[in-house]
Amino acid sequence: QVQLVESGGGLVQAGGSLRLSCAASGRTFTFSRKSMGWFRQAPGKEREFVATTNWSGTSTAYLDSVKGRFTISRDNAKNTIYLQMNSLKPEDTAVYYCAASMGWGTISRDYEYWGQGTQVTVSS
Repeated sequence: QVQLVESGGGLVQAGGSLRLSCAASGRTFTFSRKSMGWFRQAPGKEREFVATTNWSGTSTAYLDSVKGRFTISRDNAKNTIYLQMNSLKPEDTAVYYCAASMGWGTISRDYEYWGQGTQVTVSS
């Protein structure tokens, strides 16, 4: 069984920063071979892609609206990915989910395992 556990969410003022973490575990889950991603879902909206990284961290992709503000990274020794979020805006408010990909992609169906999510709230 694969578990992805997010942490680091919270309430922050606009312009502030947060760092999300996602720890992966599972007897048959080879974290270091998986592309990993972050998605988010705001109230009343569909879940949207935020960022993804390949197995080594050498290739990344981002939602246009977060480019230059968010950075995805990973530590394969710790089976953990991160999302550093700077210059946060109220429109970044959402539940943020980490996910493990079946290959590489920026849409939900490219991902096979999901965490429970962590709430990020940005006040104006």
